[in-house]
Amino acid sequence: MRAVKAAMGDAVFTVMWVFVSSMFGLFTNLIVTALGLQTLVWAPVLANTSLIFTFVFLFNFLGEFLGGATFNPTGTASFYAAGVGGDSLLSMALRFPAQAAGSVGGALAILEVMPAQYKHMLGGPTLQVDLQTGGLAEGVLTFLMTFAVLVIILKGPRSALLQAWFLATVTVTLVSAGSAYTGPSMNPAYVSISYFLAF
Repeated sequence: MRAVKAAMGDAVFTVMWVFVSSMFGLFTNLIVTALGLQTLVWAPVLANTSLIFTFVFLFNFLGEFLGGATFNPTGTASFYAAGVGGDSLLSMALRFPAQAAGSVGGALAILEVMPAQYKHMLGGPTLQVDLQTGGLAEGVLTFLMTFAVLVIILKGPRSALLQAWFLATVTVTLVSAGSAYTGPSMNPAYVSISYFLAF
């Protein structure tokens, strides 16, 4: 029963994360424009990092409220491999499809509510190089992200605020580094966004 509840929490959590994170580009643009900082190169990076920090911080609390729900199969697998948490192979077998289904649900939901004039700002990972290079880039970036998450959560500061800031900084850095390759997702469940946004 615990495995089923974890999978249900993951599905709901992933819907919410995909829905919100799909709008980070739009929110960043609106913030930078509202503050009149369009000419400053660092403004979008700082606005985006601040947005990710805010939502990672909020979602960390929400995930705990939902019984340890997560939205990234890579994170779930890495914490299981590290022996952290109470997952079993059965719960993992239920959580992965739930996270993938939640990702699809989030992508479909954002497509329904996003005003037409902003739909061009929605985007997920897209292959911009040959398949082998893109796969290698995504693999390396996912490894680096997973390693950073493990270090930050398990060995990093105990402050939830600092953890969220470090996670946001690492995320923005790795997404920027991989933007020329795949616009990386570093989350296998998140790839569904690209599929649905293509239509």
